[in-house]
Amino acid sequence: MGVFRYADKYAAPTKEQRERYMTGKTVEHNFGPEGQILLIEYPQAAYLKDDIDDIRILFTGFKDKQKASEEAKQLANHHEHKAPHKNLFSTAQKAGDNKKLVKDRT
Repeated sequence: MGVFRYADKYAAPTKEQRERYMTGKTVEHNFGPEGQILLIEYPQAAYLKDDIDDIRILFTGFKDKQKASEEAKQLANHHEHKAPHKNLFSTAQKAGDNKKLVKDRT
C-alpha cells in the first residue's frame, strides 16, 4: 500500500483516502510530552499526528500500518531529548505573579 506524508497540519488525507482507509472502529494512542503525538489506528490504516512539529502521516496496508507505532515512539523520543521549547509569550497571570493588576475604584 503506502505511506503518505503531509506537509503541515493543514494538509490532510484526501476524501478518497479517508473513505477508503479511515473508516471503522478506531483505537487512539497518545505519545510524547503532554500527549501531543496522536496515533489513530483504523482496521486498514494508521494516522499519526504530531502537533509539536505539525507532522501528519497516513500509513496504509498491513506492513506499513505496523511501522506507525514505531514512528510514533521515535517522534516522542526525539521530542523528549531536544531542547525545551521557549515560550515567547506569557499569560497576564504569570506576568503579574498572581497579583491584582487593576485597582478597585470605590
